[in-house]
Amino acid sequence: MSTKPWAVDDELWAVIEPVLPARPERSPGPRPVSDRLCLQGILFVLYTGIPWQQLPLELGFGSGQTCWQRLERWQQAGVFDRLHRTLLAELNAAGEPDWSRACVDASHVRAKKGARRRARRRSAAARGAASTTWSATAAVSRST
Repeated sequence: MSTKPWAVDDELWAVIEPVLPARPERSPGPRPVSDRLCLQGILFVLYTGIPWQQLPLELGFGSGQTCWQRLERWQQAGVFDRLHRTLLAELNAAGEPDWSRACVDASHVRAKKGARRRARRRSAAARGAASTTWSATAAVSRST
């Protein structure tokens, strides 16, 4: 395994590549960055937390804009959902996941009907002070 967490080795690429959609027709201009390098650029940005604009060109992943656009296209095409199912099926076939250690997060499960409602919280925000120069009572009680 590579020491770089964003590096995609040949074995993993063999699983990922068939899930990717066909690339659109090439337009005139510079040669497009390969899908594998773009994926590594995406993983680099996610791993390091840098902004897309700061992706170093010298790493060979293409520009941050190129990687972001590819990520957007793949997301819209459902690549990551298919990839998740594919990798999970392979892990299940190999008996890899230890489901005894799995945890389900209940924050994504709908509450049953009839469940107690949460009490309304009172705001702890500071409130503005009452006006000392104007009063509705004073304005109404003026005599002519």
